[in-house]
Amino acid sequence: MARFDANSTLKRLQNRYRLVVMNDDTYEEVVTFKLSRLSVYIVLSTIFVLLTGLTVALIVFTPLRMYIPGYGDVNATKELRELKIRTDSLEQAMRYKDKYLDNVKSVLEGDVTVKLDTTMLDIPKAENIED
Repeated sequence: MARFDANSTLKRLQNRYRLVVMNDDTYEEVVTFKLSRLSVYIVLSTIFVLLTGLTVALIVFTPLRMYIPGYGDVNATKELRELKIRTDSLEQAMRYKDKYLDNVKSVLEGDVTVKLDTTMLDIPKAENIED
């Protein structure tokens, strides 16, 4: 198994490379960069941290945070919950009132269907008490 050598790893990170951008038609060098693996790693890490910071700042300091579930204002969430409860109770009251009005309408039109109670009641017979 290969041994891990910190010096060779550090040397590999510090080796210099040249990145050349050339014009394909004339083979003229347009731009030349002298890079090492360490500098590329540092640049990419810095870009990642900056983009992450900008994204977090954009969400925290703008109204975009309202679109993230659970991040909204506590008072707004409480008010929304109360409004939902009130709406549900109003819908239930409207259903009861509509049912009542349908029943009144059917009575006025003469479409009365009486549902008889078909359960038998056990009524005890009165006992004769003689003195």
